[in-house]
Amino acid sequence: QVHLEESGGGLVQVGGSLRLACVVSGNGFSSAVLNWYRQAPGKQRDFVARINSEGYTGYGDSVKGRFTIVRDNAKNTVYLQMNNLKPEDTAVYFCNLFLTPEAWWGQGTQVTVSS
Repeated sequence: QVHLEESGGGLVQVGGSLRLACVVSGNGFSSAVLNWYRQAPGKQRDFVARINSEGYTGYGDSVKGRFTIVRDNAKNTVYLQMNNLKPEDTAVYFCNLFLTPEAWWGQGTQVTVSS
């Protein structure tokens, strides 16, 4: 069984930074695609960033150049470094692990950017 637990969310001012972490328990971490998504109140869940097993990354247009996704296979952890935060980044951030053909989600961590 796979379990994901996010941490690192909180309240930050515009222009500030946060680093989210997602610790994964269970097998298959090093082979999996890891994603971060976010969901603002009343909106759909949107893609933020992705990293595959080879370290290739992809980002949503709204976060390119500001967010960085990194994985540490030795610690079964994926990080999301978020810089130059904006009020529109306010959302619950979810970690997702995709290992064909299944996917797992964490419970999410709240990020609030105040102006």
